[in-house]
Amino acid sequence: MRCPRWAMSAAPVLLEMRSITKTFPGVTALAEVDLVVRQGEIHAVCGENGAGKSTLMKVLSGVHQHGTYSGRIHYRGEEVRFGDIRASERAGIVIIHQELALVPGMSITENVFLGNEPRRHGAIDWRGARRRLLELMAKVGLHEDPDTLIKDIGVGKQQLVEIAKAFAKDVKLLILDEPTAALNEADSRHLLDLLREFKGQGITSIIISHKLNEIEAIADSITILRDGRTIETLDVHADGVDEDRIVRGMVGRELGSRFPDRAPDIGEVFFEVRDWTVRHPVSAERLVCKGSSFTVRRGEVVGFAGLMGAGRTELAMSLFGRSYGVWQSGRVFKDGEEIRLRSVSEAIGHGLAYVSEDRKAIGLNLLDDIKTSVVAAKPAKLARHGVIDRLAEHRVAEGYRRDLRIKAPTVYEGVAKLSGGNQQKVVLAKWMFTDPDLLILDEPTRGIDVGAKSEIYGLIQQLAAQGKGVVVISSELPELIGLCDRVYTVFEGAITGEVARADADPELLMKQMTTTKKIPVP
Repeated sequence: MRCPRWAMSAAPVLLEMRSITKTFPGVTALAEVDLVVRQGEIHAVCGENGAGKSTLMKVLSGVHQHGTYSGRIHYRGEEVRFGDIRASERAGIVIIHQELALVPGMSITENVFLGNEPRRHGAIDWRGARRRLLELMAKVGLHEDPDTLIKDIGVGKQQLVEIAKAFAKDVKLLILDEPTAALNEADSRHLLDLLREFKGQGITSIIISHKLNEIEAIADSITILRDGRTIETLDVHADGVDEDRIVRGMVGRELGSRFPDRAPDIGEVFFEVRDWTVRHPVSAERLVCKGSSFTVRRGEVVGFAGLMGAGRTELAMSLFGRSYGVWQSGRVFKDGEEIRLRSVSEAIGHGLAYVSEDRKAIGLNLLDDIKTSVVAAKPAKLARHGVIDRLAEHRVAEGYRRDLRIKAPTVYEGVAKLSGGNQQKVVLAKWMFTDPDLLILDEPTRGIDVGAKSEIYGLIQQLAAQGKGVVVISSELPELIGLCDRVYTVFEGAITGEVARADADPELLMKQMTTTKKIPVP
């Protein structure tokens, strides 16, 4: 139940950021940004990738320390000048980044109190820490043994560990950067319910998210940034805010259809997988792909739907040069001829490309610049006598920077400095450079704003119009329904159904995603 407008407007101001300006070499990330957050509200910050949302939160939390930006921050009625993140945490401001700051090989207890260990008689009081952790876990709805290693729990539970960690620091203002980006629907719903509970306890939250349906459902106020500037702050209760209204503020125009109109020109089957079976890389008795068979036609966009852990990524990676698991059986055909995909180089040689769901860990080398990243998958295309033609490399990278509208001053910009959406465009450019016949996109719009999503959808349709096959793995059913010509469903490593675009609806797909039984298409 929402807090009435009069109660929210009467609540005292907890945080006031005025005229915040932050620059990096060649780039103004924030220009005179204002943000006002009231006590006990859930305040969303929205904007396209590169709008300055994460930078603003890093200024607030002390990641960008006082003196590296201009402007003033008032918190709980006093001006604050945080020199580091510990200073902001002592004040009760805790930020949970999109990339969770947890140590996989340590237990839940060790992670929650890392750097904040309770002490007794000069030594760490692990017994006291465990008692306190049980209280925190109950508060966030996490039911696990405190000694469980982080690597042994799913990402949804890891997010809860981060929130428990925040409460261990006596949080008063909780900042969540894309908290549901990697969560399935159930975990996302649980997290949003938690934020509502925290609100009832007087805890203020700032949430950054590209999932506008979640923002509309949970936020009391929305501040929209565009190109590093504050555009407006909306009162969700009073202003009749819906997704289209938020989009208009973010992009400065009506976006129109989320999925551009397309008249598909679908050709013959050119890629076919038959009875593909793969074992888990560690637990050999477990099958991650169970006799999977599917086809892709030229000019076709084929979707794969499934819940988290269903085996879609495992199927894609095992096909892409056996990058995951232990192959047991199965055959792959391209243009009617059987091909072997025993290594990534063989897969690339046969015209396959795979854009990973984890662009930072797998898709990019964060130490490289744009220029190097774009040609990394097939540098031999630019080599003469074994030496890369640097002028040609620059020309190719500059072309992709321009055509894909990658926001960076030059192609010499480090990819680590780019926003998530621009990093994703660099990954796409890298694989487009290989001129693939089949492009497999794993969660291509995860953590991407609506404007960048529209651009990527257009790019997918452009590739299909060129006669290429495109496979899209996505956890967003509306995306698959709006984008794909056919959708396969996956459950527990097995393909459980195939639905044409005309017959696809969320209810039918969800049924096929949650059972091994064949669900008849109406």
